[in-house]
Amino acid sequence: MNLIVFGSTGSIGTLIVKQALQEGHRVTAFTRNPEKLQAPASPLLHIFKGDLTDKTAIQEAVKNQEAVLCAIGDGNKGSIRAIGTKNIIDAMKQEGIKRLICETTLGLGDSAGNLNFFWKYVMFGMLLKKAFKDHQLQEQHLVGSDLDYTIVRPSAFTAGERTDRYKIGFDSKAKGLSLKISRADVAGFMLKQVTSNEYIRKAVSISN
Repeated sequence: MNLIVFGSTGSIGTLIVKQALQEGHRVTAFTRNPEKLQAPASPLLHIFKGDLTDKTAIQEAVKNQEAVLCAIGDGNKGSIRAIGTKNIIDAMKQEGIKRLICETTLGLGDSAGNLNFFWKYVMFGMLLKKAFKDHQLQEQHLVGSDLDYTIVRPSAFTAGERTDRYKIGFDSKAKGLSLKISRADVAGFMLKQVTSNEYIRKAVSISN
């Protein structure tokens, strides 16, 4: 398939690009800094230099794509996830592209109950407050679109290998969660959604 990855130089996006190439997809990596892209040389890889605030560049980049994967990172700045996602959505509508898989975070919406005291009040309540609010607005843009979106809400990232063994779609009362998952597994799960209809127009939680 023709796939485009936004956030392609981030910790999740880098792995999405690598895994997608391994699976034989034709991948466009959208990035402001191509020199930061960590991906093997491949005839299936196209690098598109652009900025998430540039609507014209985004629209040009999404032309002829079959699915869009969004893994925008911004640390705790809280300044680009929602804006970038809204621009991606608008470009997709202009080009008639429907499928969008977007990473946000566990703790949003009905998954708030899955967080322990530390994550709810210390991390998202104080240290990552801006980022959390940015993710909230990001999800509002997704839900308000008429696209075939899937919102992926992962728990805290680890550097582990891809295992494809994790809990998916649990409710807010789920017990025994580690609240951790490897970046490779998040990337792998997002990539699986490209060819799956199971979570279209849904938000799905994922954790070990």
